[in-house]
Amino acid sequence: MKTSEFDFHVPAELIAHEPTAERDQSRLMVLDRARQTIDHRHFYDIIDYLSPGDLLVLNDTKVMPANLIGKKEDGGAKVEVLLVSRKPNTESRTQEWECLVKPGKRLKVGSKVLFGDDVVGTVLEKTESGEQIIEFEGDLAGFMKRSGEVPLPPYIKNSELQTPNSELTNRYQTVYAAKEGASAAPTAGLHFTPELLQKIKNKGVGVSYVTLHTGLATFKPVYAENVEDHKMYYESYEVPPETIEAIKKARRVIAAGTTSVRTLEAIASELTTKTQRHEGLKGETNLFIYPGYKFKLVDAMITNFHWPRTTLIMLVSALAGKDFIMRAYQAAIEEKYRFFSFGDAMLIL
Repeated sequence: MKTSEFDFHVPAELIAHEPTAERDQSRLMVLDRARQTIDHRHFYDIIDYLSPGDLLVLNDTKVMPANLIGKKEDGGAKVEVLLVSRKPNTESRTQEWECLVKPGKRLKVGSKVLFGDDVVGTVLEKTESGEQIIEFEGDLAGFMKRSGEVPLPPYIKNSELQTPNSELTNRYQTVYAAKEGASAAPTAGLHFTPELLQKIKNKGVGVSYVTLHTGLATFKPVYAENVEDHKMYYESYEVPPETIEAIKKARRVIAAGTTSVRTLEAIASELTTKTQRHEGLKGETNLFIYPGYKFKLVDAMITNFHWPRTTLIMLVSALAGKDFIMRAYQAAIEEKYRFFSFGDAMLIL
């Protein structure tokens, strides 16, 4: 299967640089796989497609203020570092992180970067795919809280400062974000409001949570010519025992976002009737879902409109069928849907 099969052109004017005035007023494209139909609604209408006994699964990760500005120890040149995922490290006084660095060529293995007065980062490794492993000494959490920026996607052209408490940054978090650790938002969840979630619960639909800290596996482009040659990065996940119990009882499982889908499908083989009520599941997954994949737990999903040639468009194509997805994306372009993180949503039934 060729990566080029998932290519298409998104007009620049359809890229959403800011969210809608209200979260649930974004548009919603509804794809019915059985009937092969496309309907155009608004996100607040999603309740019409949910039934008592269904289970809505949300990813409660929270985006970190993970974009850090430092300076090289030898010369003071500015260095921008994005924390992507924390590496296991038994040394309590240090933290090791996989990072994206700009400009990356400015640092070599052994280079030191100063962040404020009390945090020092040392480059331990430069990976073949361009990331850097950096060891941090000092109060990294404190520096992030004081000076870190929430890393909005680079294609969003907005002059508002990306401080943790700015309005734009708040809109880049879901209303149920709880566990900090993500480098990017699980954007399908950005459309929910507390009021809409309450209406969904009042209808008899269950709402449960998983945690997957969004990182490189989610937003790294596919460079391989053949889809099957792409290697996914690992991302950590956690599924609490109450979610496992809810999944077992659910009439239908609707996952909000590709991260929720990947988490649920990653635990499918472990989710047996023998799993005890008090047991949760946690681990790491590099599950790559593309057409041909057989879904085990997920019956339907909510998602945004994705970039071409990415693992995200491949995942939704696996669920809905590539031809149907490509037809839907063409319809979205013709109907002027808004694309990407602050854009509109799709429901695949």
